[in-house]
Amino acid sequence: MSTFKRKLHILLGDKGLRNSILFTLGMLIVFRFLGTIPVPGVEPAILQQFLSDNQFFSFLNLFSGGGLSQLSIIVLGVGPYITSSIIMQLMTTVVPKLKKLFHEEGSIGRKKFNLYSRLLTVPIALVQGFGILTLLSKQGALPSLTTTGMITNILVVTAGAMLIMWIGELITEFGVGNGVSLIIFAGIVASLPGVLSQMVVSYTPSELFSYVLYGILILIVVAAVVLINEAERHVPITHAKQVRGMSTYGSAASYVPMRINQAGVMPIIFALSILLFPQMIANYFLESTIPWLASAAHGINVVLTHNIWYPIIYFVMVFGFTYFYTAITFDPEAMSENLAKSGSFVPGIRPGNATSEYFATIANRITFVGASFLGLIAVLPMVLLSTTGNQAIAIGGTGVLIAVSVILDLIKKIDAQIAMREY
Repeated sequence: MSTFKRKLHILLGDKGLRNSILFTLGMLIVFRFLGTIPVPGVEPAILQQFLSDNQFFSFLNLFSGGGLSQLSIIVLGVGPYITSSIIMQLMTTVVPKLKKLFHEEGSIGRKKFNLYSRLLTVPIALVQGFGILTLLSKQGALPSLTTTGMITNILVVTAGAMLIMWIGELITEFGVGNGVSLIIFAGIVASLPGVLSQMVVSYTPSELFSYVLYGILILIVVAAVVLINEAERHVPITHAKQVRGMSTYGSAASYVPMRINQAGVMPIIFALSILLFPQMIANYFLESTIPWLASAAHGINVVLTHNIWYPIIYFVMVFGFTYFYTAITFDPEAMSENLAKSGSFVPGIRPGNATSEYFATIANRITFVGASFLGLIAVLPMVLLSTTGNQAIAIGGTGVLIAVSVILDLIKKIDAQIAMREY
């Protein structure tokens, strides 16, 4: 039996794994259904025109699963939860108690840490909901709301954000894969037909070369993302001999796999979430009656949308978040301790601090490659936008990048589940 058929047989035959996959699909269907329930009083034609002329809100629509295009109750998507997670993880570097909670107190500490992230999501969702609704109301996409109507709508979209956060955590706990990543993936997949149709409608014969080049680059990007995500550095280790009774065990050579891209797609999601927040605030104050405030908002809007500084800032943030996320998920000291406890060691490296420093050095070197790659791939759609002038290309390129990374991560987790059931 071929490997594929064997895995498919286990996938379909194992009741627990099959139920996990069906549960994940069911939750994603619920997510897409919630995206069709609009906030009361929406003007669809004005909203569509506004989105087509605004790259910032087109990106935001991508991450809300198309919820913004209909101004649905889940218009905020997982944005507030991602933002709160970023803030909490950044706080671990300056608050020792949070660092201990996240790294040293096991599953109980992680549960408390996640609880704090959920609580922080509420005020962030309230602020983002107020900003988006107020801005869309100024653009005419929403009717002029009374104070009561505004408060009601803010509470509705905040409740929608908390509901999506809950669905994501349910998928992570009872389904297959990372719930938040899969929700973003579902939103991207749902948005891609619209992006492709926009590219078809805006097509002119003079843009044929640009479209062909774009197609080739997409294939190259997909291949490169797969290559980098699968690439590993094998660190050789040796297991010491162990004598048990009359038998001798160990003295075997093995290796520790270290992924070049430890962080996956999370640095791009983090960077986009951080960059979208100041753009939303700047858009809100563009029409302020205070001259210096309107001027500052216009300057921020220009820098973060139509300026050469935007891709530079984006690259630096993706690069930095890759190192940050890798530092959180990979602990050289824990790796060194585990090797020592199992009676293993790296040939030519003394156990203890020397082994820890050795793993840290390798992690820094391979993370540099992964971070540089992610940064370059992240700004590639913007380079295409500046050369082709087609906004759909930039949005579609970012969507493809995230979608490919999420699919690879999902396949690995399903393979891990299948391997566990084989044993």
